Amino acid sequence: MSKVILLMNLGSPDSTSVRDVKKYLNEFLMDERVIDIPAWIRKILVKGIIVPFRSPKSAKAYQSIWTPEGSPLINLTYQLKEAVHAFTQIPVEVCMRYGNPTPQQTFDSIQKKYPTCNEVILFPLYPHYAMSSYETAVVYAQQVHHQQQYNFKLTTIPVFYEHPAYIHALSKSIEPYLKNNYDQIIFSYHGIPERHVKKTDTTKCHCLQQNNCCGTSSQAHTTCYRHQVFTTTAAVVSTLNIPYGKYQTTFQSRLGSDAWLKPYTADTLQQLPKKGIKKLIIVCPAFVSDCLETIEEIGEEGKEIFLEAGGESYTVIPCLNTKPLWIKAINTIINEHSSLH
Repeated sequence: MSKVILLMNLGSPDSTSVRDVKKYLNEFLMDERVIDIPAWIRKILVKGIIVPFRSPKSAKAYQSIWTPEGSPLINLTYQLKEAVHAFTQIPVEVCMRYGNPTPQQTFDSIQKKYPTCNEVILFPLYPHYAMSSYETAVVYAQQVHHQQQYNFKLTTIPVFYEHPAYIHALSKSIEPYLKNNYDQIIFSYHGIPERHVKKTDTTKCHCLQQNNCCGTSSQAHTTCYRHQVFTTTAAVVSTLNIPYGKYQTTFQSRLGSDAWLKPYTADTLQQLPKKGIKKLIIVCPAFVSDCLETIEEIGEEGKEIFLEAGGESYTVIPCLNTKPLWIKAINTIINEHSSLH
C-alpha cells in the first residue's frame, strides 16, 4: 500500500517552433471548456483562423521566455515536484492538461514504477475554480483514470483560493515588496468570459445576475471564479494591512471580442499613470508557477504599456514557484483531504 502525489499544471509547447506551438494551441483551444461553442464552429474558428494567425506570434512570445532547460512552467513544475518530495518523502509525479506529459503517460508510469500504489492524490495547481482551468484539468484526469481502469484510486484536491496556508505563503511572498515606496499594487488574475461565470453558477440565478453577487453569500461561490479571486485579494489585503485605494483586482489574457471579466489589466496599466499612479507593483495569484502569462504578458508587455503611458517604476512579484512556504502549504492542503501516510 502506498500513495503518490500528482501535480497537474497547465502545460506548454514542446519547443518554440511554430509547428509545436500550433500543436499545443490546437489542443488547448479545441477544449470545449476553453472555447465553449458548438464543436464544428470551434473547429473552423480554431483551426482555420485563430491558430494559423496566432501561432507565429505565440512562438515569438515563447522564444522570449524560453530557458536553456526549456519551458519555464514545465521546468518550475518539475522543481516543485522535487521540493514537495523532499518535504513529504512521498513519491511525486507531474502531468499537464495540455502537451506533455499527459495524464495517461503519467498514470501508466505510476502503475509501472509503484505497483503497490493504491491512491494517487491529484493536486491541480489552480487556486481558483474555472471551467477553463481547474474543471477541465480534473475532468480530463478523471476520464483517463476511469477509462484505463488503473489499480489505484484517484483523490482530487479541491481549489484552495482562501486556504490559510496558501494565503500565508502568497502574503509572505508579497510582503517584502511593500517595503519600497509604491502607489498601488495590482492583483492581476487570468481572465475568463463572463458567460463562463454564469455557466458554472450552480444556482443559475446568482452570478452576474444579483447586485453585489460576489459579496452576497451563495452556494454559487463554490464554483465562481470571480468571487474566489476577489476573496483571495481581500484575504491578502487583510493579512498585509494594505490601505484602501492602494490596491485593485484586474483580469488579463483576454481572447476574442466577447465580454470578459473586468477591469482588463492592459487597459488599467495604460490608464493608471494619468491618475497619478506612477510606481506600480503587480502580482498574479491565479498562477502558482511563472509562465508565458506572467513573464511575457505581465513582465514584458505590461511593463512596456505602463512605462510608455507615463509610469515610472514597475515591479512584478514572482509566482510562488518553489518557495518553502508554498511547499509547506501543499503538504498542509493535501493532509486535510488525504492522509499522506
